[in-house]
Amino acid sequence: MSQKFDKQETAISRDIKVNEEILKKRLGFDKSFDVGVRKLPVLDKEIQIYFVTGLCDIEYIIEIMRELMLLDARGRKTPSVKVKQAIQNHLTHVQVEYTSSLDEAITRMLSGLIFILVEGEDEAFVVDVRSYPGRSPEEPDTERVVRGARDGYTENIILNTALTRRRIRDERLRNEIMQVGVRSKTDICLSYIDGIADPDLVEIVRKELEAINLDGLTMADKIVEEYIVKQGMNPFPLVRYTERPDVAATHLLEGHILIIVDASPSVIITPTTLFHHVQHAEEYRQAAFIGTFLRWTRFLGIFFSLFILPFWLLLVIQPSLLPAGLDFIGPEETNNVPIVVQILIAELGIELLRMAAIHTPSPLATALGLVAALLIGEIAIEVGYFTSEVILYVSLGAIGIFATPSYELGVALRATRIMLIIVVAIFKAPGFIIGGTLFILLLAMIKAFNKPYLWPFLPFDPPAIWQILIRATVPSVRFRPSIVNPQDPIKQRSE
Repeated sequence: MSQKFDKQETAISRDIKVNEEILKKRLGFDKSFDVGVRKLPVLDKEIQIYFVTGLCDIEYIIEIMRELMLLDARGRKTPSVKVKQAIQNHLTHVQVEYTSSLDEAITRMLSGLIFILVEGEDEAFVVDVRSYPGRSPEEPDTERVVRGARDGYTENIILNTALTRRRIRDERLRNEIMQVGVRSKTDICLSYIDGIADPDLVEIVRKELEAINLDGLTMADKIVEEYIVKQGMNPFPLVRYTERPDVAATHLLEGHILIIVDASPSVIITPTTLFHHVQHAEEYRQAAFIGTFLRWTRFLGIFFSLFILPFWLLLVIQPSLLPAGLDFIGPEETNNVPIVVQILIAELGIELLRMAAIHTPSPLATALGLVAALLIGEIAIEVGYFTSEVILYVSLGAIGIFATPSYELGVALRATRIMLIIVVAIFKAPGFIIGGTLFILLLAMIKAFNKPYLWPFLPFDPPAIWQILIRATVPSVRFRPSIVNPQDPIKQRSE
């Protein structure tokens, strides 16, 4: 049975016993072991400290309780009207807030803070003593670099914002936090630089986040992405994910917006185009020429991974298209399994191998890859299920996909390649031409936050195209990308 939630907030009563009964009923103190309350008499007033075990730093709470006990032990004859101020002055923490709403106090407590009720007061103290369980910053597995920072985002939203702050010490950096999810109340941080980011876009993203009406964000950032960009059945990623603080900080300085979701080590970057997904931090950790070389190598790898298998299949099906000097292309012997079926089975095998490697313990993953690549592939060729050229071209296509920095883009390209293979098998040369054309048209039609997905090629922007094709030196780049509509388009001014 679905539960209806009362939108009317409950105010804190001056009668502390009334508050206690409400909290016992709503928080389930008799059933949940990890929510608790500690009662103390201070200056002839009862105070109650509410907390969640596991989300709080116990040392902070002990220090606060020690100060309050010492305050009471000193036996000051403080007038009752000043008890609240005396308690406030002995809360040994740098961040103390106030709330008169019991609902807000409960939400803050379930986020790892504590709140303190004082007898005779209709306002609670909220103290930030969060200490979320998590791991220390480590280099992301999918975005490794030869040289550069080794820290990466973690599942702790507070730590993640601090990692970004460390790189951008600008007072105009804004980190707006909100809670999303009727039951989960997941923390989401909207990060941008005021004066650079487009305020209209910031407002659109903020409203989209506030409009999420869901029980909980169990899959964290992916659910947020589906709500804010309305992706539908489009397989291509409309936002970029990163686990590197330096990459996120670079995009902030360009005018992009970050969405940081608690309990997720990935940060959403928006708005983005196709070419944001094919750039890697390693290109900017090397000389400009080497960065350009790496970028073009990656571009060619992605291009070949998408078209090499469909094009080879077309040449096998229609050998008349081959010039005289290239008539060696294609299998010398045919077997009982059609070539297109071999390709599709091999593609499925590569995908299964990838999934198995993810779910296999790390010490066994390498052995699994060797068994699949050497034993299964070799034996399949010997018994006649596959030809050696099928294994060769499927492997080349897989390598190109794995070279794609964006995992989401790699999966989308893999699905597109399979569709092209099927179209070529059915319609041959017209299928290859029409399928490739429809692929380009599909990309041209995609928009996220009304930003063209193929920018700067569509619409045409020559300076931006140059920066896509060539990894320019940092001193030579004076302007921020126009696709984000930056409020301050100049990133460095000439003296």
